Amino acid sequence: MKAADRILPDVIQQMRRHIANVDGNEVLFVAHLDSQGMVCGVTAAAHGHRSMVPAPAGHTERGDIVIHNHPAGRLVPSEADIQVAASLAAGGVGSFIVDNPVDELYVIVEPVRRRAATGLDVTRLAETLAPGGGLSRLHSGFEPRESQTEMLTAVARAFNHGRIAVLEAGTGTGKSFAYLIPAIQWATQNEERVVISTATINLQQQLMEKDIPLVQRLLGSRERAVLVKGRGNYLCPLRLGEAIEEAGLFNERLEELHSLRQWSASSPTGSRSELPFMVTDGLWGKVNSDADVCTGMRCREQQNCFVLRARREAAAARILVANHHLLFSDLALRVRGVGFEQAAVLPPFQRLVFDEAHTIENSATSFFSRSFSRFSVAKLGTRLYRSTRQRSHGLAVLLQRLSPAGQSWDALPQRVDDVLSGAEALNRLTVSLVQTGGGSVRLTQAPVSSFTEPLFAELGELQSRVTALVDYVAVRIRGLNEEDQDRPEVYETRQILRRLEEIAALCEQLRHYADEPQTVYWIERRGVAGEPFVRFVASPVEIGPVMVEAVYDPFETVVFTSATLTVDSRFDFWTNRVGLNGGDPERVVLASFPSPYRFDRQVLLALPQDAPAPQDAAYTGYVSRFVRDLLTLSEGGGLVLFTSYGMLDTVYDEVKPQLEEQGISVLRQGDDDRARLLGTFTADPASVLFATDSFWEGIDAPGHTLRVVVLCRLPFRVPSDPVLQARMELIQSRGGSPFAELSLPEAVIRLKQGFGRLMRRADDRGVVVITDSRIVTRSYGPVFLNSLPQTACSVKARDRLMADIESFLFP
Repeated sequence: MKAADRILPDVIQQMRRHIANVDGNEVLFVAHLDSQGMVCGVTAAAHGHRSMVPAPAGHTERGDIVIHNHPAGRLVPSEADIQVAASLAAGGVGSFIVDNPVDELYVIVEPVRRRAATGLDVTRLAETLAPGGGLSRLHSGFEPRESQTEMLTAVARAFNHGRIAVLEAGTGTGKSFAYLIPAIQWATQNEERVVISTATINLQQQLMEKDIPLVQRLLGSRERAVLVKGRGNYLCPLRLGEAIEEAGLFNERLEELHSLRQWSASSPTGSRSELPFMVTDGLWGKVNSDADVCTGMRCREQQNCFVLRARREAAAARILVANHHLLFSDLALRVRGVGFEQAAVLPPFQRLVFDEAHTIENSATSFFSRSFSRFSVAKLGTRLYRSTRQRSHGLAVLLQRLSPAGQSWDALPQRVDDVLSGAEALNRLTVSLVQTGGGSVRLTQAPVSSFTEPLFAELGELQSRVTALVDYVAVRIRGLNEEDQDRPEVYETRQILRRLEEIAALCEQLRHYADEPQTVYWIERRGVAGEPFVRFVASPVEIGPVMVEAVYDPFETVVFTSATLTVDSRFDFWTNRVGLNGGDPERVVLASFPSPYRFDRQVLLALPQDAPAPQDAAYTGYVSRFVRDLLTLSEGGGLVLFTSYGMLDTVYDEVKPQLEEQGISVLRQGDDDRARLLGTFTADPASVLFATDSFWEGIDAPGHTLRVVVLCRLPFRVPSDPVLQARMELIQSRGGSPFAELSLPEAVIRLKQGFGRLMRRADDRGVVVITDSRIVTRSYGPVFLNSLPQTACSVKARDRLMADIESFLFP
């Protein structure tokens, strides 16, 4: 049979490219059918050698097809092919064989065709939120909200019609129930998997512990819900065993490693979060699961593998809860064609809900970036070969035992050492160029731009050394016997070589950065234990194209929701940033649902009229005095948010002694673990918390705990960020205004998040103070104010404003 009779032309081209990229070896694809029974999409699930490819684990659904190529071109199923096909057929999955050019096709087993999806009964679902409806009977504190019902209707229609829905839901809308009810009903009645992705652990816990169980009871659904974690959260038994073997008898970490082994023997999950004792990040990084070195189903520890266990658990569930970082790391690997084995633990799915969607651009940018440092190079190099106490370790030691007589590996130690020393030399030079700790700089910026010749020379040298190491090892792998080609150590070595090739390619791209205007190349200076190092990064200037490829095209329904997606009541900024502007108007739906809370009665927005400009030297002193007097007046219960640690520390040091004299406990971000800090703050109504960065969002302190929020500066991002600079330049090159189209709307959404910390329940009441006078004096001030809920508002000089605040707090 001709492959074109069953596979769409663009998919055939995709398969050809992927087979060519692995030198014609076997590739296993998981394929999906369209309504006409044609293969309309494939994902590379695993790679093998010229005579074998591993079967997938937990990555197929009823109605899918597993397709693999026979490099020899003889499309006759082997005994192993027939056994795997029979196993897959039991789950309704078909099996095909193709040749390398994907011209010919052989059907071993046809898939069981999926039944057509049954649309949701929107009216019936909406009735669950009505007065006297199902949710009010199950939840005594539930109050029907019109905006919640409208949002549920929009989500249900997005599921029914395969839409992309962008839904802003004001605080108090109850958005989690509005999307969970249709999502879980869809999963139940259509036996399809739905993924819920969030930005914060707090929301994940709320969904798993409260909201999802309640909705399951409401709908009578028995579909399992699973919280999916990234593989780095799981212990790797193989790496743990190797770490113990190399530690020796007198290593100070040996006791900790044995404690980990003892714990792993009885742990059902192997998750770090369930450890009964603390381990350092450094130690965990040596024993956790790592995509670069994971051999998946080939591993000799596969029966004890916690990642495979988690993958099977996720594959058995219809409702998966993940975070944006996990989701995008998984999608990025799949877009790059790495395959399911090195991807995270997410099985196939077609419906996706993003909560806290305002953070999407940052998450996607991070995981569609490419990077390396001397540490990542060292991790890969020492995995191949390392020596300790006159003993040799690493994959090369194992491969040498498999090599035919006369095949020498003697030069390998020097080749690895050349790569490690090259990475160290590059790091040393670049650290001296990027002097400021924690700094980031583009290759086009001084001082790096003045030293590109020596920098590029070192990049070229590292590239040459990495390439030489890859070639040296690849030749020796090809010389192994055919029966050894699928051994775990051979497979893992191939993975490491692929990752080293990616690093060599990035070195080449860094040296020719001007050839790729859609990518920003930059250097980030970091520190570990006081030792500086740099990370080389390539990030997409725009995420729209990768969002189309990774999210909008593959998934039938995508729902984005957050309390902060609009600027001045318009979605344009957010949709443009994530590549939805200009999308199919029939598929993209935009809607905003107002908060049911009475902000006009319960919140006072206080704007001091006499505050100095933020750049004025007197500004910090003004803020210190204002914060001291305000928190003394409110008797604590305050959250003071900054945009820089420098100003935070100055104000904190100034006001802390005076507030503590009044019996007010003063807390500061960084003085304790975030969770403990928030626990202390929420437990003590007389406490105040000084914070920055992540505390502008994701904090819930309802009730009397939080009565006052102070925003000490409009949260414009510092324009020294390399990715932000590149994006501003792109806007300017197109004739736009970087400030109006990027800096301002970003700051507005950030301000909305900070403002939203106050009202978390319908009966909350308090004051939001914005001390930055630009919100009153600058022409862009109304854009900020129009984007906030309608509140009572006072714009006065400090003393008169304080009197209004006192009257509002103590009527």
